[in-house]
Amino acid sequence: MNIRGFLIFAIIVSALPLRAQERKPVPKDSMRVSVRGCSKGYIFTAAARTEDEPGSFEIKEGMHLRMNGPKQLMNEIKAHEGSMIVLTGLMKKGQYQEGIAIGGNVRVSPGTAGPGGMPSPGSGQSFIDVEGWRQTEGSCPSK
Repeated sequence: MNIRGFLIFAIIVSALPLRAQERKPVPKDSMRVSVRGCSKGYIFTAAARTEDEPGSFEIKEGMHLRMNGPKQLMNEIKAHEGSMIVLTGLMKKGQYQEGIAIGGNVRVSPGTAGPGGMPSPGSGQSFIDVEGWRQTEGSCPSK
């Protein structure tokens, strides 16, 4: 009986790491995306797509995304600032298409006015809930 109980325990414990690696399901109002670019602090700037890494979603070159994620994951990404990385995460559908494109990377959109008529922080900002990242070829432009 003790051996049988030990075997059941061993099977359950060995299955736990596999369960932790599964991706969480994508909500109906969101999409899982992979985007190539560079990070600085909590802001990620999308780079041009390449043929071997086309990315996903309609994320344009130069678009800024506010990264949200576990502190440990964000610290790993921060340690690789200046290197080209590929982020994988969840974004709400439609958040990147606000406003009207008038050319280049310029869009005009109505903003939410805060006190005194000033735009509120984060208005028009696109967010990504980071699930993972990996380093890729290329370097980030330095300013």
